[in-house]
Amino acid sequence: MAIAKKKLVIAAVVILAIGAGAAYWESRPTASTNQVTIYGNVDIRQVQAAFDDSGRILHLAVQEGDHVHKGQLLAELDPTRFQDAVDRDQASVAAQEQVLARLLAGSRPEEIAQARASAAAAQATLANAEITWHRQQALAAEQYVPKQNLDNAAAALKTAQANLDRAQQGLTLTIKGPRTEDIAAARSQLVAEQAALHLAQRELVDTRLFAPQEGVVQDRILEPGDMASPQVPVFTLALDNPVWIRAYLPEKSLGQVQLGMLADIASDSFPGKPFAGWVGFISPTAEFTPKTVQTTELRTELVYRVRIYACNPRHQLRLGMPVTVQIPLRNNRPKNRNTNVCER
Repeated sequence: MAIAKKKLVIAAVVILAIGAGAAYWESRPTASTNQVTIYGNVDIRQVQAAFDDSGRILHLAVQEGDHVHKGQLLAELDPTRFQDAVDRDQASVAAQEQVLARLLAGSRPEEIAQARASAAAAQATLANAEITWHRQQALAAEQYVPKQNLDNAAAALKTAQANLDRAQQGLTLTIKGPRTEDIAAARSQLVAEQAALHLAQRELVDTRLFAPQEGVVQDRILEPGDMASPQVPVFTLALDNPVWIRAYLPEKSLGQVQLGMLADIASDSFPGKPFAGWVGFISPTAEFTPKTVQTTELRTELVYRVRIYACNPRHQLRLGMPVTVQIPLRNNRPKNRNTNVCER
């Protein structure tokens, strides 16, 4: 019996050792768990380059297939009428500046002297009218003149008094100068004229079309002599650095991949030459694996669409090219997803 018990104990120890070994082999890290491998295709972004204003195209500076850098001149509109608008608005601003300057300067000494002279003349006229009225009043009392003469003298006296009041008010206004409200209105009008000038200058600048980003001219849609408008693009630019990799991440790998993690992109066209990239987008919703995606996983599994940005400084990655994306899981801390590693 003792021998049988010893055999049972030995057998149990062996079974536990085998189980521990199996658990070790199942839990130890393998090469396949050190990275996530997904497959996708290059998806180049496009920009429809169009003028901000309508006009006739004067010159096109690039051809299809040309590589352009950000800020490079692509095309020009005929600037004649835009330059005329700038000249007109510059004259309007200059005129309004003089109006505001005149109001701020106030009344000139000569204007004040003129107002004083007018008031003095009105005062003299009033004094003469008073003398005439008194004289006609005395003559009418003795019936030496008709009563009509007295009425005329009274009317002349009232007119002279009103003229004096008007001249005195005019002198007061001349001394005080322009009203504050008039100055404020002139300032506002000047601001409006300046805004119109800035708009005209902006429209003149917009007669030149510049590349919004680095890329390649994919389509040249219009030609010199055509009428351009904001609704009709002149060029189609392919933005090929960085490019997008459209791929799909299996659900079981979703917790391992985060936005901003660096990635290596490999293409069969350039064996042994990986391209640097990073994870820029992970879809918040799941979907079934597209038929065009070739993976080693079952097609019935749910996946999440991801977008991998790939550096393409020599423009070797092209639209539709199939690529393999490898995302290391060790020592791959997420970076700022807005950081362009291609600029490092």
